[in-house]
Amino acid sequence: MKELILRHKNLIITLALLSLCFILVYYQVILQLAYSWDNNPNYSHGYFIPFISGFMIWYRSGEIFGQTISPRPVLGTLLILAGLMQLMVAWVGSEHFLQASSMIPVLIGLSLVFWGTAVTRKMLVPILFLIFMIPLPAILWNQLAFPLALMASKVGASAVDMMGLPILREGNILYLPGVVLQVEEACSGLRSLTTLFALSALIAYMSPLKRVSKMIIFLAAIPIALVGNVVRLIATAVLARYYGPGMAEGFIHDFSGWLLFVFGLIFLMLLQTLLTRWEGRVPAERG
Repeated sequence: MKELILRHKNLIITLALLSLCFILVYYQVILQLAYSWDNNPNYSHGYFIPFISGFMIWYRSGEIFGQTISPRPVLGTLLILAGLMQLMVAWVGSEHFLQASSMIPVLIGLSLVFWGTAVTRKMLVPILFLIFMIPLPAILWNQLAFPLALMASKVGASAVDMMGLPILREGNILYLPGVVLQVEEACSGLRSLTTLFALSALIAYMSPLKRVSKMIIFLAAIPIALVGNVVRLIATAVLARYYGPGMAEGFIHDFSGWLLFVFGLIFLMLLQTLLTRWEGRVPAERG
């Protein structure tokens, strides 16, 4: 280990200095991200994303750094400059999403400068994974959340009506006897979708599946989140009808969100198992 450190002493020093420069350049951006993670419940998972990204690199470190190292300083420098230009423009315009997302081309550029195309290709998914820690602009989030909330309320109202319970829907507001439920932005399913997208990306990356199967796992987050959110809404409406409006808020509401995440994880793992069997990587007799 000592010989390895001495052999790569200059590289280690250079990387340490670059890391320090990266932190200094993005210090205010990182503080803004931390503020969002603390105050925006839709992105409370943001603290975990950099660590998960680092774990993804460590998990495949042998494969990643076993590639031929052929630095691409020109291409890498161009990407770094493009990322820093994005940061400057976004800083002037106070656009936090563009400020934070400029980290990604900068990191890809640094990888190209030091390790080249082959290594960077393997590092691409862990670097792009960082996008899940960056809150979407509020205008875009609201444009996505409201239609999803409207769809969930429409499907949920139809399902409750089919169960024989009296219900009236006006937009995203559900009226039951003695209970009024408003399907707000927080109940649109977009928060669950964001979290499940990050989870499905991690599972797909770590699985020994082919690219098409990995993409199926990643995209499976969409139906799992949408269907799960509708089921959650139906259950909330039924519980509120029989046990009062208190069942639609507080601990029960938060707990159902965690339950949706757990079931989403189970479904993703089952899907991975099925796809693994389908590709013939695991003998069928293993149950």
